[in-house]
Amino acid sequence: MKTELFYLLLTTILTGVFGYVSSGRRLSPVTYKVASTAPLPAWVDRANRAHVNAVENFAPFAAVVLIAHAAAVSSTVTVSCAAIYFFARLAHAAVHISGFGLFFARTVIFTVAWVAFITFAVVLLRAIW
Repeated sequence: MKTELFYLLLTTILTGVFGYVSSGRRLSPVTYKVASTAPLPAWVDRANRAHVNAVENFAPFAAVVLIAHAAAVSSTVTVSCAAIYFFARLAHAAVHISGFGLFFARTVIFTVAWVAFITFAVVLLRAIW
């Protein structure tokens, strides 16, 4: 398996785990039939927002990695971009869920992931053009 695909797999797992964590409650026979109306903790709301953000950004990243794989485009830059994207998304989720708000940390980490994605896409475009 190419390294880029490995990081795509890790990103897929990470995004899926957020979906589970962001539910915030375990199902029981009572809550399965009627959802609880009790407010959820703030971290659950943040986890849900982190999950939505991860889902919104997953498709473009996945498409670029899969197109690169289909076109047999792989380099140290694409490998680095895939790794940076995954670890930035992991850090983004951790910061988002924790509620840490200093230094615009979430925005900075998001930007790192976005730059990695754009760099990967530009390298792919240059290789197939």
